[in-house]
Amino acid sequence: MISKKIIKIASNTKFEGLKKKYTHKSSAKNHICGDFIKIELIASKAKIKSMRYETESCILCEASASLLANKIQNFSIKDLKKYFDNFKNIKRDKKIYLPTRFKEFNNLLNNKTLNRINCVILPMEALLKAFKLN
Repeated sequence: MISKKIIKIASNTKFEGLKKKYTHKSSAKNHICGDFIKIELIASKAKIKSMRYETESCILCEASASLLANKIQNFSIKDLKKYFDNFKNIKRDKKIYLPTRFKEFNNLLNNKTLNRINCVILPMEALLKAFKLN
């Protein structure tokens, strides 16, 4: 179920570790499996400049946090909810369709991992919570 590609993504720890330097912060817990994430963000009124994270989670959540922290730089805050609704639709519809901007997340989601969608979207839920968009 866990591929070498997922392990490689999760092992990118460039944005892992909190620095107590942020404009926004949040945490989220997956009540199904116990995954937990804390995030710190530096953002202006319009754009996210950086994201740092710390997890106590499975490898899918770690890989998702790593991808998200890498993709989120210079991301428009007003577009957050729109893009992340796509991930929630996967949860609801059980069909994997992601915008081109987030195609790397296809490495985490397939028919074998679809039942663990909550692990993959946990970092996004923490992000939305930080900006009070959930």
